[in-house]
Amino acid sequence: MENKKEMRTWLDDLGLDHPLVIAGPCSAETEEQVLKIAHELKDTDVNYYRAGIWKPRTRPGNFEGVGHLGLKWLQKVKEETGMKTATEVANAAHVKLALEHDIDLLWIGARSTVSPFIVQEIADALEGTDKIVLVKNPVNPDLPLWLGAIERLYSSNIKKLGVIHRGFSTYEKTKYRNKPKWQLAIELQRRFPDLPIINDPSHITGKRDMIFDVSQTALDLNFDGLMIETHIDPDNAWSDAAQQVTPSTLVQIMEDLKIRKETDAEAEYNSALDNLRAQIDVVDNQIIELLGTRMKASDGIGALKKQKNVAVLQSKRWNEILGRMVLEGQDHGLSEEFILKMFKAIHQESINHQEKIING
Repeated sequence: MENKKEMRTWLDDLGLDHPLVIAGPCSAETEEQVLKIAHELKDTDVNYYRAGIWKPRTRPGNFEGVGHLGLKWLQKVKEETGMKTATEVANAAHVKLALEHDIDLLWIGARSTVSPFIVQEIADALEGTDKIVLVKNPVNPDLPLWLGAIERLYSSNIKKLGVIHRGFSTYEKTKYRNKPKWQLAIELQRRFPDLPIINDPSHITGKRDMIFDVSQTALDLNFDGLMIETHIDPDNAWSDAAQQVTPSTLVQIMEDLKIRKETDAEAEYNSALDNLRAQIDVVDNQIIELLGTRMKASDGIGALKKQKNVAVLQSKRWNEILGRMVLEGQDHGLSEEFILKMFKAIHQESINHQEKIING
């Protein structure tokens, strides 16, 4: 896929003085619910009103959406509020119905992005459309798979394209519902700076009280907009209750977010500097998380050594690690002095952990 500037044109044509905002309920539940939320959002920064019509759930038996009936409710939203509408499509039949009901923005969900067959089916059904089409990252952290979906759509003569970063599933337990793995989104921006990228803090966090912080990080990383799930009664939502906010909370989030505006050379410099600092913050958090994981492994080693009455310090093993890390560091432009200092500190913390286990 070539780096085509027309992919950003649709976003520039909106003429926004703030990031693009896509908001609305995770699921369309009733006509009354859909319209009430829409009327509360119509005079805010929201540009597209979203609602899930077809809801692919991880396991059967959960609420899987109201189906095409919800599209008529979205038509009423447009008639009564003038807001543009958005929903997820997962196959050609969904596409046909969404286009028939004049949905303005369609997105392909994370579970669909993982399958080139599904993406191709959707691309064929959308061929030549002037609707905006956004692609969520696949559930697994696979950048080529994500870009491959965009390429399939672009090859079908769909020019109003963009991506949604909603985080990645992981087996390990973390504070996120889906780990953001910001470095993948950063790499995508580096390769295709003219491809609009929207952040979905609702699915990344899974918790409404974390949405602001993730949204701010996304804006600091020069994301173009946000998709935030919004409900009049979040606690009683039929799906993903914990991650939805009220319309008034959404308004407050948008007021509190610090949004950089590039108006002159100094602002451009500050924007670039803030972006690089945000990338450093992301990596620093990853370093701390990895060190925590390493120390858990050290605790396990300490328990084994206690069981077998083995000494904490194993000089041969330590020297092997040090030599290997010095060579690895050189490959990444890191000095031997720095590597030695860093790993000696890590080694000492590991010893402290093991001694606590053994002495405990």
